[in-house]
Amino acid sequence: MNIPLKLLLGAAVCAAVAACARAADPVLGKSPRYCNPLPIVNGGGASASGDVTVIRDNRRYYMYCTGGGAWISDDLLHWTLQRVANVPVAPHVVQYNGAFYMCGNGSPLFKADNPLGPFTNIGDWRNTPDVAGGWRGPFDMDIFIDDDNKPYLYYPGRGVSGIFVVPLDPEDLTRFAGPPKHLFGFNKDNVWERYGEMNEYTDVAWIEGPWLQKYHGTYYLEYSASGTQWKTYANGYYMAKSPTGPFAYAPNNPLTRRTDGLVTGTGHGSIVEGPDHHLWQFYTIVLCNPPGGRRIGMDPIAFDHDGNMSVRITDTPQWAPGVVADPAKDGDSGSIPVTINKLRAMNAQSRSSSQQPGRDAAYAIDNSSGTWWEPSPTDAQPTLTLDLGPATRFDRVQLFTIDSVRLLFTGGGRFGGRAAGPAGPATNSSSATATTAAPAAASASAPPSTSAYQYKMDVSTDGDTFTTVLDQSANTIVRNTIFEEIPPTKCRFVRLTMTDWPRTTPLGIIEFTVFGKAAESLPAAQPIPGSAEKIHFPVSPTLRVNPFRGLSPPSRNRAQKSVAPPPLMTAQRTTFGPFLSVRRLETPSSITVWRSP
Repeated sequence: MNIPLKLLLGAAVCAAVAACARAADPVLGKSPRYCNPLPIVNGGGASASGDVTVIRDNRRYYMYCTGGGAWISDDLLHWTLQRVANVPVAPHVVQYNGAFYMCGNGSPLFKADNPLGPFTNIGDWRNTPDVAGGWRGPFDMDIFIDDDNKPYLYYPGRGVSGIFVVPLDPEDLTRFAGPPKHLFGFNKDNVWERYGEMNEYTDVAWIEGPWLQKYHGTYYLEYSASGTQWKTYANGYYMAKSPTGPFAYAPNNPLTRRTDGLVTGTGHGSIVEGPDHHLWQFYTIVLCNPPGGRRIGMDPIAFDHDGNMSVRITDTPQWAPGVVADPAKDGDSGSIPVTINKLRAMNAQSRSSSQQPGRDAAYAIDNSSGTWWEPSPTDAQPTLTLDLGPATRFDRVQLFTIDSVRLLFTGGGRFGGRAAGPAGPATNSSSATATTAAPAAASASAPPSTSAYQYKMDVSTDGDTFTTVLDQSANTIVRNTIFEEIPPTKCRFVRLTMTDWPRTTPLGIIEFTVFGKAAESLPAAQPIPGSAEKIHFPVSPTLRVNPFRGLSPPSRNRAQKSVAPPPLMTAQRTTFGPFLSVRRLETPSSITVWRSP
């Protein structure tokens, strides 16, 4: 049979493309991931405290936030901090005619030759109208340069007034080149724009944080509401075919809004093209504790066939930019939290080394930023041990394969955090509650031993023998949010140990989250009505099968057995304990266990 050369070449190309696609599939433990809130480096008086602007220049990314400084990255994943002078609140930086311009709240316009400065004051805003004309001073500024190189300034009038636009003088960006135009204001029918934790204020809002993005000929004007002190803080957007409008309210608003979990109040941000050529949304994260305490998040943007934008706000590990072809569709790595509320779960063998009244260890795993665990001031190396598979004697014992961990610290923010309530009696006999609530005061003369949080994490299958899977006891990177990859490890127990921390303030752990997936389960200690149940799990000649943890010592002694399978088990029945029997060896590394009814 003669096959045309074209078809052969086409088939070869298709096969090569398919092979490349398969080779590019992400691999857990090898392919990079990110997790919100982003673990941004702090220090030297700079902190990533929201109102985030990210720009790209010569394949490098520069991030500016309220809190001062600039952060630099080549991949949107790894960021380094550099001090930059004159960074205002809510900084905005734009490149125009070979120079970089920076503006912000209550500030003049600054200019520099590169994105890291030094930025020089080139003057206050000029030719501005009065309040009646639409100007109440610089606030949440956004300078947009259109494809024809014409500059425009977008800004909010504060409160409910909404967003304005004005053309700027191309020869002098400090000068308004015409009267401002009011684009839109607060609309109480857009309930998400209203003030309050439940958007309960019908006539009050704070419209701010404009960002203009042009994409495929459409101008997307992003803005924020209801106010940065609320967890309902969010982004919405309008669309137009001209930079000055008219702008139409998007039908799928709000764009970014989340009020539960750790990633809440997802407002004021910016859009940048990533190294994968997809658009990425950066946003502020408003935490419950401390009030106004904020972090940074990012997620990819998707567009539907009508040109509407959408962003799926995430708080679990996602594939980093460039790992998958379509991050908005396939960016979720599949890992989920496996530690939430596992301290006081029924039959849990979890425990903490200490806790302050009202600052229970259980608050470190409640998936809320409004509570935190504060160990005793005398606890030199606080520990938190979690049983991931608490089980009654009638439950299977679930094991998990863990792959990463996230830590959020208070960072000394202590003002007005949501009250956790009085400390109740510990349900775990090992959870000691401190009798004093006095904070650990650092010596006025002695310098702190570290300015970074230092920690390690151990795992175990039986709760007795632990192996270290993460050791950052010598960490020197200053961050109040941490995300660490862990080699995928099967376990039932995880233990966090804080080895050191900045002693200028009490240690406060807002959240300790371990991510992973369910692995196999071990059989229950007691049978339940029904037919014999086949339970498959891997073993080794040295594996200690202990599905009976959690029973009282007498019951455990009666039921527990050590399984060391003989070399050959095919077609034979070997009994281990009153309820378990091995029928056959499935593979050299696994057995099948039958639980009798």
